[in-house]
Order: sequence, then C-alpha cells, then structure tokens
Amino acid sequence: MNAEEIFDVVDAADRVVERLPRGDVHARGLRHRAAHILVYDRDGRLYVQRRSFAKECSPGRWDTSAAGHLNSGEDYHTAAVRELEEELGLVAHAPLEALFKIDASPATGQEFVWVYRHVTDAAVRPDPTEIIDGRWCEASELEAWLAREPESFTGSFHLIWPRVRGRSA
Repeated sequence: MNAEEIFDVVDAADRVVERLPRGDVHARGLRHRAAHILVYDRDGRLYVQRRSFAKECSPGRWDTSAAGHLNSGEDYHTAAVRELEEELGLVAHAPLEALFKIDASPATGQEFVWVYRHVTDAAVRPDPTEIIDGRWCEASELEAWLAREPESFTGSFHLIWPRVRGRSA
C-alpha cells in the first residue's frame, strides 16, 4: 500500500468531486470506490482469500477472491481486471460479469462497490504480500463456515455473500 495513492472522492450519487491521498480519504471517512471479484472454478466452487495481517482493514480475515480500491480516474471494470491479476495472478481472457453495485455506507467503509464474477480453470497464484491463505469452497461449506465463525470474515464478505449465494459457474 503506497501512502501516495490518490483516490477519487465521490458524492452520494458516485460522481467524482475531488481527488485526495488514500490516507486522507480513509481518515476523514469520505466516499470512494472499490471493486470485488468472485472467482469460481468450473465446478462452481468459490475461491476465498485470507487477507494479510499487514492490511489496513480487516487484517487476517477471509474475504472475496480479490478486491481493491479504484485508482483516481479508473473505472470499476478496469480496477477489477487489475486486482484480479495483481492479487491472484489471473488474466481475464473474457469480460468479467458485473453482478451488482453496493452503495457507499458505514458498512462498506464509505465505498461504492461493484461486484464481479469470473470463472476460470487457471491456477490461482496469490500475492503473498496481500494474501496469506486461500481455498476453493462449495456454497454449502461457506454457509456452514460463516455460521460457525462469522467473525473470521470481512464485513464486505457478509454484505456480498447473501446476494450471491447459490450462484455458481
């Protein structure tokens, strides 16, 4: 994470109103943008990742396959493709499927979030500076895990999973 990253600050309608350093955006609780990618294999299993303990938000918790903030001037889809490659070493050879958008709120850390779906048979190569563990899970396995250990998952995962459960490859 670079302290000099510049984010687009957005209004309640997700329109850019200014550009500020990442630290200022987070410290002041300003609205900004992020993308989450759900990576499925051809058998319909979802890849979940465990975030590095060095992460600013939700260190050591399980999360969607890949996620990240949009850089200033970047659109959601471009950011999703970039994060997929940066975090998991996956190149999207077909367009990612846009599933839904979540409005910025305290529950999202004031992030507008677009959620995407990607299906692949390629090997996942997690970036060890971002991800300390990862695994492929059946929907039923995730449901049981969430019921047993809800605190092990990020708040974002808790917002996203109910809207995608049952979807697969």
